[in-house]
Amino acid sequence: MDWKQKLKYKYNTADTLEKLIGLNVLLFILTFVFRTLGFLFKIPTDFFIEWLVFPKDLLEYAYKPWTIITYAFMHSGIFHVLSNMLILYFSGKFFLTYFSGRRMLNLYLLGAICGALVYALSYNLLPAFSGTGRSYLIGASASVMATLVATATQAPNLQVRLFFLGNLKLWWIAAFLVVLDVVQIPLSNPGGHLAHLGGAFIGYLYIVQLKKGNDIGAWLQSTTNWLAELFVPKARKSNMKTVHKTSANKSDKNSSNRSEKQVKIDIILDKISKSGYDSLSKVEKDFLFKAGKDM
Repeated sequence: MDWKQKLKYKYNTADTLEKLIGLNVLLFILTFVFRTLGFLFKIPTDFFIEWLVFPKDLLEYAYKPWTIITYAFMHSGIFHVLSNMLILYFSGKFFLTYFSGRRMLNLYLLGAICGALVYALSYNLLPAFSGTGRSYLIGASASVMATLVATATQAPNLQVRLFFLGNLKLWWIAAFLVVLDVVQIPLSNPGGHLAHLGGAFIGYLYIVQLKKGNDIGAWLQSTTNWLAELFVPKARKSNMKTVHKTSANKSDKNSSNRSEKQVKIDIILDKISKSGYDSLSKVEKDFLFKAGKDM
């Protein structure tokens, strides 16, 4: 297996979290490459960034509507991308133990949209930002905060070991980062911190509403389906003309059994997300335990 096949296999087996991180890292590398080329050859390369970051000017946004999403995959520096991806990785891993990858993608996009809206409204309505020149929002922080706060809302007492600080409850970490954003608003990057708070708010609201049976990210389903079509390669048709029927029947039967099992697992996980683990019956708990051992 050469490096291309290994890369393709890794992509096909990657979960939603890994693909989100991969896309963020890829765009950061492209940004770095464009900036380096611009510096070496003295050519303008800022167009790549300007067409993907979110502008405060609503007229400029009118002809770049995609930026309300794309800015959340861009970063301005190595520390920026590393800090965001670390928090996204750890909070995302916990999030995926309670919810599906589809809901994580929906929440990531919701965090980006809400963060951008708070940023735009702040810069266009608040007196503190009057007279401000051109300004852009860049970074996944709003989406990351949405994921972190959503996970902390779902499992606030989840213990997280944080380096030399020992075990901390997840909601302590989320609350600390929210307070840190509030404190830093008058000090530096006020628009960015307001966007972070927008993401945190939607993360909290998402879980609160989900527990009531309302999925506020459901309207994004068509968009995420479209994205899934881009991410998931189409299966190739087999060139083999001769098929052993017995083997095919067994394969079809096994595939059908796996599909039924996955459907049942998804139903149980949805029940946990809405009503908690204690709401499961003994039969459902036993089934989930056995399924976990078989995977």
